[in-house]
Amino acid sequence: MRTYDCDVVVVGGGSTGAGVVRDVAMRGYSTILVDRADLGQGTTGRYHGLLHSGGRYVVSDPHSATECAEENTIVTRIHADAVETTGGLFVSVPEDDLAFSDDFLAGCQKTGVRVTEISVADALKREPRVNPKIQRAFLVEDGTVDGWQMVWGAARSAQEHGAKILTYTAVVGIEKQGDAVTAVRCIDRRSGEDVTISCRFVINAAGAWSHHIAELAGCHDVEVVPGRGIMIAMNHRLVNTVINRCTYPADGDILVPVHTVAIIGTTDVRADDPDELPIPHNEVQQMLDCGEVLIPGFRQARALHAWSGARPLVKDARVSAQDTRHMSRGMSILDHQARDGVSGILTIAGGKLTTYRLMAKNIVDRMCEQLGEERDCRTADEAVPNSTPGKNYVVTHRLHDREADRRDDQIICECELMSRSMLVKAMHADPMASMDDLRRHLRLGMGPCQGGFCSLRATGIGCAEGIFDADTGNARLKEFLSHRWIGLWPILYGDQVRETALDEWIFQGLLDIDHLPEEKVVFEPVPLNAGAQAAQADAKPETTEVSR
Repeated sequence: MRTYDCDVVVVGGGSTGAGVVRDVAMRGYSTILVDRADLGQGTTGRYHGLLHSGGRYVVSDPHSATECAEENTIVTRIHADAVETTGGLFVSVPEDDLAFSDDFLAGCQKTGVRVTEISVADALKREPRVNPKIQRAFLVEDGTVDGWQMVWGAARSAQEHGAKILTYTAVVGIEKQGDAVTAVRCIDRRSGEDVTISCRFVINAAGAWSHHIAELAGCHDVEVVPGRGIMIAMNHRLVNTVINRCTYPADGDILVPVHTVAIIGTTDVRADDPDELPIPHNEVQQMLDCGEVLIPGFRQARALHAWSGARPLVKDARVSAQDTRHMSRGMSILDHQARDGVSGILTIAGGKLTTYRLMAKNIVDRMCEQLGEERDCRTADEAVPNSTPGKNYVVTHRLHDREADRRDDQIICECELMSRSMLVKAMHADPMASMDDLRRHLRLGMGPCQGGFCSLRATGIGCAEGIFDADTGNARLKEFLSHRWIGLWPILYGDQVRETALDEWIFQGLLDIDHLPEEKVVFEPVPLNAGAQAAQADAKPETTEVSR
């Protein structure tokens, strides 16, 4: 059994948890973050990539709009390597009520969201593929952000300030002395080893899974509602500016250019289980229809991949329990000392990825109050490692790098311009990393072939480098391809069918992949509550992962 001792344990490795562990470490506390899987594998990695200007909420949720507007500037500065300053357009298509556009403009002015109305001609000059029948257009400061890059940037910053990051470490118990939390019990899901972390405080940032963690401390009825939404990536950037419909938030009203693709989203339906998120065919068709309204000819483009994510929404008594679309996007901090009589634990839920840093600041402020200590937040002032304020990400960055090293460094993934040295470095840094872990770090298999070619090369390189043997490589390859398939089958039409058929011929006809010798490498399930007779099994890493 491994043991650790620290001031604060942070549970959850999404954007909020990464922000919290960074904030805690920068205030001088010793801290450890634990997550049952990889960082950014939950909601943070399953969204449409938007860095909000606040415009989306100026009418429906003005407070959230102001928070987004303020944090947009900060995140753009401290995470410059992860943020592309695309700008955004809110456009009124013929189906939209023009009266809303007046409310939108007034809402922007009241909430501090920076906005400029431009002529339809200027909007179409900026984005020629936008519906030529739009009636009004407003320019805002939307951007796009790579959630994984952002999370790992925050995590590396935390590590530089002394924090430990323990991935694939599932919480199975929270110990108390009297009514005070004293330790967190975990299981290392790779080795099966028990891990105990003594601590003064626990911050529960597990998002849609927060209620499970709270229950382990004896804090019940934490009502975090998973709001399921599907998104579809098209195989190239149909636009270079975020395009929003100027209407009250609805399904399929936004198109986001992220890296080399454009993402249409999203639906909003209550989910019973954040680990079971289907991608219904009718919702896929709905998204394609919505894309056609914004960009005529949208359906003629190739749909590359579909995925589904769960927003961690706090139950809102003002709306139906099933109406996740109209639940507030604001953050909520649950004080379990006042609420449940348990000291040394706080839960945070709700909010937006754009406001992750503010969420972290607010909950760490609350923790300091309970501990009777005054330590200032510094997260807005210091950029994360390898990020230079003012030098923001541009979509051509890898092309620029490959121009410099293409003769010396083999390109393994042509779609995402990932080089051999990038892959080898990541594999040696974490020899236990699955192919999906490498995808999150390097974008392996996220281009048009969806791993059809690069996954084979990556597996061979892993064997050649001695990272794993052939049987383990076979198992990792099959696991990776099965997860890619989850997001492919709902969109099998047109060019995607032809590409999938080609991949099928390679993997089944040429390699007979289903009959390759392999070693079983999947992890055993870990009970969320080891003390319960009917414990709900925690999902195996990646087996319920909805591919992005």
